[in-house]
Amino acid sequence: MTSHPQIPTPAHTQADSMLSRQFGRETVNYFSSSPLNRLSFLRTEHSFLSAAIRHPSARFVLLKDLAPLTKSPSELYYAQYNEVQKLVPETVYDKSEEETIKEYDSRKTAAQLIFLGLDESRKQDGLAWKIYTGAPFFALDVTPKGNEEQQTNAKDVINAMGERGLSFFQARVVMTFSADEAAIYAQARALMDWNNRNSFCGTCGHPTLSVNAGTKRTCPPTDAARIAGGKPAERPACNTRTTLSNLSFPRTDPTIIVAVLSTDAKRVLLGRSKRYPPNWYSTLAGFIEPAESVEDAVRREVWEEAGVTLSRVIIHSSQPWPYPANLMIGAVAQVSDPAHETINLSHDPELEDAKWFDVEEVQEALRVGISALGEGPGPEYKEGGLRLPPPTAIANQLIRAAINIDLLAEDKASKM
Repeated sequence: MTSHPQIPTPAHTQADSMLSRQFGRETVNYFSSSPLNRLSFLRTEHSFLSAAIRHPSARFVLLKDLAPLTKSPSELYYAQYNEVQKLVPETVYDKSEEETIKEYDSRKTAAQLIFLGLDESRKQDGLAWKIYTGAPFFALDVTPKGNEEQQTNAKDVINAMGERGLSFFQARVVMTFSADEAAIYAQARALMDWNNRNSFCGTCGHPTLSVNAGTKRTCPPTDAARIAGGKPAERPACNTRTTLSNLSFPRTDPTIIVAVLSTDAKRVLLGRSKRYPPNWYSTLAGFIEPAESVEDAVRREVWEEAGVTLSRVIIHSSQPWPYPANLMIGAVAQVSDPAHETINLSHDPELEDAKWFDVEEVQEALRVGISALGEGPGPEYKEGGLRLPPPTAIANQLIRAAINIDLLAEDKASKM
């Protein structure tokens, strides 16, 4: 079994405060707590972006069909500008966003480029801009697509990387990077996937243009390509140009995930789907629906999937999940009446099984039976025992929180 990557440990989790004393230290999950300062307010400042592209400290996370370029399965490769200049002209941000939209020509294509932020730990050799200093980080799509020139350039970049022994890491879910690299990769992948899925306007169906340093899509009012076809440059009217439209910005789909305690707090409710390996169980989860609170979504999903009726729901922590763009909102919940603990799988057939597990069995599984879906359990695991997700999954953190003795102490029982 591979060793588990480090869980993020940002400084604020160790700081003492009234809230930390009352509620405990914050849990920070894998894929979160990026080392980059996103500087979102500078994404329209093209003079800054031009300086960032040209700066020697600039680094690029390369994605091919969303697979990241790596040195090994546990380490990203950060390309320098001279390695990607065929796909990224240094003049890419020289024109303002307004000029770029005005001159839009759908026949001209470019590799998707996204500004991720500044690594402010690299102040000595980083870009200094106003009061901000650090190494600029970008994500770049090197998938061969677009016009013929773009495809040729992309293949050249890919071949050059392959000759150096680098490879694009192919996996359904990548959870082998260090905590910092996982957060950078998650941001790059989620934004790249969103851009790929929204190359056409959701309102009028015409091609869109990437703006805001890769974090917004706009539906240009004109297209020079139309003139070549004997049509006026002006495109048909579109609502996304006249109002603030969420279609123009990346979406994040909120999802609940919950560790459920029995009335006596001596058992934990876990479920399994058909794709899980034998004896592998996890917390219950599901999408939040429109006009539904987080707490209501937790109660609904647990009842629909397992037939169990919950009382108190406590929001514990959250985890960005870039497959493709979910925010996992983690909770711990409890049943208030033993009569409400009866499991019923007949409502929603999503789960293959759901069971109540004694806390002692869960504790043992956390010690010897954790693993990612594609891995085997630890050497001390005994065949037939409970298996659980690894610490990089928020499910693991929720289960640990649910059986934590401090949470179950009498003086805190009223808070459940």
